[in-house]
Amino acid sequence: MSADTKIDNTPKGETRRDFMSLLAGSFGAFGAALAAWPLVNSLNPAKDTLALSTVEVDISGIPKGEAKTVMWQGKPVFVRHRTEDEIAQAKAVEVASLTDKQTDESRVKRPEWLVTIGVCTHLGCIPVGQKMTETRGDYGGWFCPCHGSHYDTSGRIRKGPAPKNLVVPPYEFVNDTTIKIG
Repeated sequence: MSADTKIDNTPKGETRRDFMSLLAGSFGAFGAALAAWPLVNSLNPAKDTLALSTVEVDISGIPKGEAKTVMWQGKPVFVRHRTEDEIAQAKAVEVASLTDKQTDESRVKRPEWLVTIGVCTHLGCIPVGQKMTETRGDYGGWFCPCHGSHYDTSGRIRKGPAPKNLVVPPYEFVNDTTIKIG
């Protein structure tokens, strides 16, 4: 062998050092994921919020012309059993004359039942008119005494500073006597 010839003693392929680097990187990635989990988990909804994501309401005890208030996601929901006169009043309104143009048919699933979130769309007050003894405003629906908004029997804004109708939450009829909100 001549002096110019060098012998390559470096191992070919994978070595123990490669394995240790891979192992250390894996443990580091696992540790980072384990440390980040509480932060990621804190972004999930709280258990009390999930529990209130749906509410079932028994409507069998609500006579015509009266209403019931239930809580859903921390907000009052008005469930009103409308009379034939209230339904006729709601359908007779010219949609073009409304501030927030919605037909009565687009706001109800069954004409005799109206379900709305009971929060005034002006500044978040709770309108009155759920009880027969309370003022229902100029249009027979609800009245917000804070700033004078009047809603009709379909929960549509008719007079006052509120810019939108009372919001209709997602709901469905489970059967003839139960509504599931949410």
